[in-house]
Amino acid sequence: MGMKAGSRSYQIVAAIGLAILPALLPTVAAAQTPTDFYKGKTITVTIGFPPGGGYDTNARILARHMGRYIPGQPSLVPANMPGAGSLVAANFTYNLAPADGTVFTIFAPSTAMEPIFNNKAARFEAAKFGWLGSMAQEVSYCGIWQGPGVATSWDEAMKKETIFGGGATSAITYQHPMVLKNVLGANLKVIPGYPGTRDINLAMQRGEVHGSCGLFESSIASQWHNEVESGKLKLVIQMGAKTTDRYGKVPSVFDYARTEEQKQILDIHFGQLLLSRPFAAPPKVPADRLDALRKAFMETMKDKEFLADAAKAGLEIDPVTGEEVQALLAKFANYPPEVLRKADEAMGR
Repeated sequence: MGMKAGSRSYQIVAAIGLAILPALLPTVAAAQTPTDFYKGKTITVTIGFPPGGGYDTNARILARHMGRYIPGQPSLVPANMPGAGSLVAANFTYNLAPADGTVFTIFAPSTAMEPIFNNKAARFEAAKFGWLGSMAQEVSYCGIWQGPGVATSWDEAMKKETIFGGGATSAITYQHPMVLKNVLGANLKVIPGYPGTRDINLAMQRGEVHGSCGLFESSIASQWHNEVESGKLKLVIQMGAKTTDRYGKVPSVFDYARTEEQKQILDIHFGQLLLSRPFAAPPKVPADRLDALRKAFMETMKDKEFLADAAKAGLEIDPVTGEEVQALLAKFANYPPEVLRKADEAMGR
């Protein structure tokens, strides 16, 4: 027998239905596929640096192509959020950005290391980001603009005072020369506070500073090829877990380590260059969407049109997966506390 709308039995059933409806809603939402979610959406690709630098170039090329590989084919829109060597963007992504898969960010690997060094301004745990991966495993250089009386080699820079421009204290443009100064004893002076690498490089050409660190191999190819080839910009030392002769025989920072502890300190600062162009989403992005973004990222790294664009810009693509990023950060965090303390002190902050 059916129930009438006014009957007590109907009212009980209706009440039960209303009571369980809120509990069912999350299940319905969770059942939404990445394709359903991303269709018609826009993803913001946040860039932790000003326009015109290497991070900006990498992010914009990625944004032009990655949407084809994300289910639902959303649009990707780059947005610059410079500040504190990309620490502003990292903090925003971790604490304020929507954790729904509509935002991911490129920031410096040195910034990801800040919590390991107990920087209270770094309000995040690096391993809890949703790491998509890195576009490249790069080598970074320090270069000196050639002029009267300046150093022409790293051995000379170890002895003759050489002035380097630097960004914020969380940026590699500041950290790298400070580590070279404090670990290897190089006779360097670092002038911090420049907004980005482009500003440092202009200051170098104006004669305000002698040199710049944090010159990535790909950035040199896209922005400094002629200056390096002509000898105006002399690359004097290279940093990274791997080395290259792409720009001639440039000594490695690890050639100058005198003890095992020094090698470990240098590895903390320069081993991270394997993650030279890393992208991360906020924590707690739904697992299926993070997985879709990770897969799309790695598929883009093999896309012919993307690779052609990257080659045109002088970028070398040598990707690292999101899982590999997390494993490397865990390795650094597990170094002995004394080594981490000395690595922190080496930055002179």
